[in-house]
Amino acid sequence: MSTTALYNDQGGAEAAVEAGQESTPTSSGSGAAFGLFSTDFKKNEDLKEMLESNKESLKLEAMKRVVGLIAKGKNASELFPAVVKNVANKNIELKKLVYVYLVRYAEEQQDLALLSISTFQRALKDPNQFIRASALRVLSSIRVPIIVPIMMLAIKEAAADLSPYVRKTSAHAIQKLYSLDPDQKEHLIEVIEKLLKDKSTLVAGSVVMSFEEVCPDRIDLIHKNYRKLCNLLVDVEEWGQVVIISMLTRYARTQFVSPWKEGSTFDENNEKAFYDSDSVEKEEETEAKPYIMDPDHRLLLRNTKPLLQSRNTAVVMSVAQLYWHLAPKHEVTIVTKSLVRLLRSHREVQYIVLQNIATMSIQRKGMFEPYMKSFYVRSTDATHIKTLKLEILTNLANEANISTILREFQTYVKSQDKAFAAATIQAIGRCATDISEVTDTCLNGLVLLLSNRDETVVAESVVVIKKLLQTQPTQHCEIIKHMAKLFDNISVPMARASILWLMGEYCERVPKIAPDVLRKMAKTFTVEEDIVKLQIVNLAAKLYLTNSKQTKLLTQYILNLGKYDQNYDIRDRTRFIRQLIVPSEKGGALNKYARRILLAPKPAPVLQSAFKDRDRYQLGTLSHSLNIKATGYQELSDWPAVAPDQSVRNVEVIEPVKEWAPLVGKAKKSKSADKFYSDNEDEKEEKGSVSSGNEESSSSSSSEESGSESEEESSESEKTSTDSGKSSSGSEGSSSESESGQKKKKKKTKKLPQKKSKPAAAHSESDENGNGPVANASSSSAESSSGSETESEDDSDSDSPTVQKKKSDVKSKPKVEGKSKKEVSLLDLDDFSPAATTNAPKSAVLSSSLLSDLEGLSLSNVSPDIQVTTPSFGPVTTYELLHHMTGKGLSAKYHFPRQPCLYQPSMVAVQVILTNSSDHSLEEIHIGDRNPASLNIHCFNTIERLEPEASVTVSMGVDFSDSTQAANFQLCTKEDQFSVSIQPAVGELFMPSTMTEEDFCKEQGKLLGMNETSETITMATANTSSQAISKHVLSAANVGVVSSSQNNVHRFAGRTVSSGALVLVSLEMKESSCALLTINTEKSVMASMLLRDLKQALAQA
Repeated sequence: MSTTALYNDQGGAEAAVEAGQESTPTSSGSGAAFGLFSTDFKKNEDLKEMLESNKESLKLEAMKRVVGLIAKGKNASELFPAVVKNVANKNIELKKLVYVYLVRYAEEQQDLALLSISTFQRALKDPNQFIRASALRVLSSIRVPIIVPIMMLAIKEAAADLSPYVRKTSAHAIQKLYSLDPDQKEHLIEVIEKLLKDKSTLVAGSVVMSFEEVCPDRIDLIHKNYRKLCNLLVDVEEWGQVVIISMLTRYARTQFVSPWKEGSTFDENNEKAFYDSDSVEKEEETEAKPYIMDPDHRLLLRNTKPLLQSRNTAVVMSVAQLYWHLAPKHEVTIVTKSLVRLLRSHREVQYIVLQNIATMSIQRKGMFEPYMKSFYVRSTDATHIKTLKLEILTNLANEANISTILREFQTYVKSQDKAFAAATIQAIGRCATDISEVTDTCLNGLVLLLSNRDETVVAESVVVIKKLLQTQPTQHCEIIKHMAKLFDNISVPMARASILWLMGEYCERVPKIAPDVLRKMAKTFTVEEDIVKLQIVNLAAKLYLTNSKQTKLLTQYILNLGKYDQNYDIRDRTRFIRQLIVPSEKGGALNKYARRILLAPKPAPVLQSAFKDRDRYQLGTLSHSLNIKATGYQELSDWPAVAPDQSVRNVEVIEPVKEWAPLVGKAKKSKSADKFYSDNEDEKEEKGSVSSGNEESSSSSSSEESGSESEEESSESEKTSTDSGKSSSGSEGSSSESESGQKKKKKKTKKLPQKKSKPAAAHSESDENGNGPVANASSSSAESSSGSETESEDDSDSDSPTVQKKKSDVKSKPKVEGKSKKEVSLLDLDDFSPAATTNAPKSAVLSSSLLSDLEGLSLSNVSPDIQVTTPSFGPVTTYELLHHMTGKGLSAKYHFPRQPCLYQPSMVAVQVILTNSSDHSLEEIHIGDRNPASLNIHCFNTIERLEPEASVTVSMGVDFSDSTQAANFQLCTKEDQFSVSIQPAVGELFMPSTMTEEDFCKEQGKLLGMNETSETITMATANTSSQAISKHVLSAANVGVVSSSQNNVHRFAGRTVSSGALVLVSLEMKESSCALLTINTEKSVMASMLLRDLKQALAQA
């Protein structure tokens, strides 16, 4: 091998420079050779030095180059030890690049990767979502069975992560773990079931892919999520759409009845029966009922239709196959235009699309006939594309367009591409057999082609003519004679064999020519191809039977030549033929039937498309493309004769209505509910008349706005139900049910915004019936309880502008007065003592089964005795939101009141004090744009005017999604906009919970392993008393105190506001001011941050 060739193989000087070293000029040939080998070592040495340096910038540059090498397909595995040392680096950018490298090489260098496994585990709790995801990706790439339990724990934790990106990564890791250890299937199915309920579009595609890999037969997991997946489909990323559509196609074939047959009552001519259930046809047809499509079937078709406009060809192809396999026949045509559009794409895409169109065009010619010109062959097309277009044109041929197609074929036959010209001749033959009107024309055209100079064209023509002549041999003796004359000029074995077969088959019709052809063939027998030799033997046998006088000696001569041929097939055939036709003493029995065997009439061959039987595979699959069953292919099941129970998909939609609507809307309870609210209203109106003089104006304004509320209500509830995955827009019945349920609720709670009592509606009603624990358990998981009701009520609150002025006034007074009158105040969620619930006997209304169902609605399996309470400690730490210098006279401060948010249970309540420090009044103070735009903030109503030196306190709600990331938004006046941000401490993201010590220990036992964070801390001497510990812990975190039977152990419990995840804090006192601080929660990132804050608070003197 030359030096130059070796140098090129190793990537050359260019690769050397890319890898991070300087190229050294060499003067002599030997120097060049030396330079070659030295650069190979220097390339890696240089990068290793950079990776092991103390400078972050050098390490970062080295990693960028290494990742660049990987991207170009170069091998960088030698650098693994140097790279893995940087896995614990604190630089986020460097860490990301290291993880990219590790994902690529972790499987090859398993031993070294295992050494860093503790680092990956720590990284799983990193505050940065990309680091957490990358750590899980690397962990799942180390394919060693010993770490399967660690991977399993990591996947479970990541599946409950706040970041949808991390949850998506956990879905990908499921497939890797399953391929490593299939025994984990049951545990993985639990995680898949949990992730299938995820509302994020980022996760949907990945979890369905895992579902398809791990448990594609578990259709029951899809029932509850079917409508959600249909509604999310448009927003999922493109490759996720492909996977989901493929899975839903299989699902629909098992759950819905066929829209194709059904006694011919539903086809192109019977649309009326589909749309009009009371049609006349229905009455007339007593035997076969008209087909009525399932609303969920229609939902799938309706929600996939817009994806035909997708820029991704795979998505368009997926929708096309879905319509082909699921849609009524008259609706399939809508995919035609989109498929034809894809033909303008790359040749690889064209190839797959044309394959699928070829299959479709066999069954439904009418679909693609209007677009026939799109399938005309272009000179720039590759041979395989040309052949497929030819196939489709042949499929589309009929009496009306055959003349156009044959004119097109005449041009194709002259093509320089021999394979394509041969395929065109076959296509002409197919047209001749399919359309009897043009058979003679095609045959004459093919005979003309026999004089073509090109052997391939002539050979293919002979083969096709042979097949055509079998259909009507009596009329075409002249053609056989013409072919016999051309025989000497034809050299292609298949063509020569075909002519010989025709001679033998119809030897009685050409009695003079056939013996002469045999004579010629006897001379050249030894040099012919095997396929020709076999036909020579056949011709000799047939002529011996029909014209033995002329051909007896010739036949014996040929049989003797065949007897000693090198090919055993020919030797065997010769022996067989000799025994069959030549009478002998031994084999006389067969001799009688020789003529019937050899000269039996043969059925004419059927010329048909190569794609005739491909429709047995699902369109768009690898199996369809290859026409063989590929590994992992899942067959589409046949339509069920009777549709399975469709209520399995309704369960999640109906559940909130069944459980919550009766508490408000049933006849028996409405009286007590009305009385409860009306009493409350009377008392509050008396108070309101003292505190504000514009009671009438505010109530009138709220009643005026109720109209707009009801208009907005349907859209709001639809949005919420889509988000939560509990209902679907496809089922009109269910959506109208939920809408009517909300309207009933709206009527009863219309005046509630004035009293700030909406969020506790569920609490008050259930507590009135003596079911306090149930209400608390269900309200702790706002997602699983009816979110649409809460949001629709939130609308009514935000729609009344005058209400806001009273909120700060009413804030303190109703609380005190409510307690003095022994009245149940909706603001005090923890003050429901048994004495307050006077009508306890009504608790029997909720059955035990319903209680268990409601308990199951919470996010974690906790005891119903664990209740969310108001805080026993309320620190007033005020933070600056906007300085008066920056805000041009407007200053703003905020604090966290640590009260349940009135607008939405998943929001953290924030009170903002706005002060006008300028010498002029400020107008239209309101909240503007949020960053990110998806940030969920309940804004305070616009303050029309704020006089100089005046202050106003307003309330807001912010959904931090259990994250300490700042909520950025704009505080606007009429003239200006100021960017501000609210940064929550981790302790403000909790709500306190009360529970017994027994429940605490029970829940703590469930949250061990990766859900436990602990550290031994040193406390200030003054903080070792029980009161001091409670004071400092409660000041740092909004948690509740749990009574403890041990003096040296202090316990606190709370829940995250957004997701309702349990947070358990325990402090075990040790000797000399030391203590073991343990935090148990699913939210490991929050746990580490809370640990840091508590450690700091307890260490302060």
